[in-house]
Amino acid sequence: MVQTTLTNGLVLAKPGDDQPRDAKDIFIRDGRIEAILPSGERRPEGDIVDVTGCLVAPGLINSHHHSHEHYHKGRYDRVPLELWMNYVRPLTPIPVTPRQVYLRTQIGAIQALRSGTTTIVDDLNVSPQLDPEVVDAALQAYRDIGIRAMVGLTLFDKPFFRALPFVEEEFPADLLASLDRVKATPAADILAFVKSLAARHHPSSSRVAAILAPSAPQRCTDGFLRTVRKTADDMDLPVIIHVHETRLQAVTAELFYGKSMFQHLGDLNFLGPKTQLIHAIWTTPADIRLLAETGASVQHNPNSNLKLGSGLMPLRAYLDAGVNVSLGTDGCGSIDTLDMLRTVASTALVHKLRGDDHTRWIDAADAWAAGTLGGAKALGFENELGEVTPGARADLCCYRLTSAAFTPLNNPLRQLVYGETGADLEAILVDGSVIMADGRLTGIDEEAILVEAQAAHEELEPFIATAETHVEEMMPAYRRIYKRCQDMAIDPEILPARFPD
Repeated sequence: MVQTTLTNGLVLAKPGDDQPRDAKDIFIRDGRIEAILPSGERRPEGDIVDVTGCLVAPGLINSHHHSHEHYHKGRYDRVPLELWMNYVRPLTPIPVTPRQVYLRTQIGAIQALRSGTTTIVDDLNVSPQLDPEVVDAALQAYRDIGIRAMVGLTLFDKPFFRALPFVEEEFPADLLASLDRVKATPAADILAFVKSLAARHHPSSSRVAAILAPSAPQRCTDGFLRTVRKTADDMDLPVIIHVHETRLQAVTAELFYGKSMFQHLGDLNFLGPKTQLIHAIWTTPADIRLLAETGASVQHNPNSNLKLGSGLMPLRAYLDAGVNVSLGTDGCGSIDTLDMLRTVASTALVHKLRGDDHTRWIDAADAWAAGTLGGAKALGFENELGEVTPGARADLCCYRLTSAAFTPLNNPLRQLVYGETGADLEAILVDGSVIMADGRLTGIDEEAILVEAQAAHEELEPFIATAETHVEEMMPAYRRIYKRCQDMAIDPEILPARFPD
């Protein structure tokens, strides 16, 4: 039995309790919150962590990022998704060692923790060739730093360049033939590896666990999607999948399926609880109703969507329909940061541009709920993560209330969301274990890791640059396809996602 007591802190239990005023003690036993009592009512037990002058809040849940993009941070701007995504998934392999993968994973985990994130969902690309040692290195990085991590190896049985319309028409035949010759680990083999990984590291029992991450409907055959769905059902695993991130994908859906990808997934019986549809921007009221009926979640990445120009999700429409919404950063190739507090703030800010009825605007509590309770429900951790309450797992962040962001203290939740408060972190616990104390991470030597990661990037940068030149060979064809799709009409029922020029 392991016991810890946090003493004398203000407790932000959940979004509705946004103005705590009385200090509390939190009693933790074997990784879970046993009791929350007025400070001094019961003698502290086990290890005592004094959080006087701190706000104790649930750790944020970053429901989507890609750790394989960390060495690409800062390389791209003013490029839409379809013209950008191949740079971070090049068919020319970048020869990373397990140690370099360990370091790049730590880069993201450090920034995640320092923005109040205690759970991270990693959609990890391992193509074209699966290397189990690389996967083990990423998992070990998460274990060492102490964060909770759900890792899904990207699954697809159609190459990314084959998941676009007009490929046969727009790609030069010789280039297409050379791309088709690239040898990749069969999708069935990667799925089998994930199944064995999940059997040993299941989310229900492991802090660092495996989940299922089929990339997108257009990158998977229907048969493969059905196999993934059966695996999820048989093993009770969360699923994440990219759907309708861009206008081009809405056009692709009509050309490939004659309906939206939401409806296509519905026809395949793919939708259900513990299934997150990443981005879900270009959507109709009928799509939204379908998601509400099936219990699927949508996964919102506002900052990545803004930087790539993908569009703005109709968040209020989803919430009004009863669809669960989670939040994420997306990968560092697109948005350059894993700062979840910035993501929560952006969610509460940018959606105020929708509608003239200010009483229906997204506010700080709505955004905080999506970043905590919404992420927990989407992963199947409802009542276990995302709130500070007896019985929940003790994934907690303690913010110094003596900082400028919280002075004067009027509304702790709003000031946490809008106040750039990540630098004010005093302590973090995951599963009841202290992984940050006095503002310092306890499981790793943060400074040494970052120095080594910088050196690793310098070794890899020439390979990254070479891979980018090979991607450039595809760009003329990609631009023609992009332009053709931009000129095509989309379903008039799709809710507006971009401003006109």
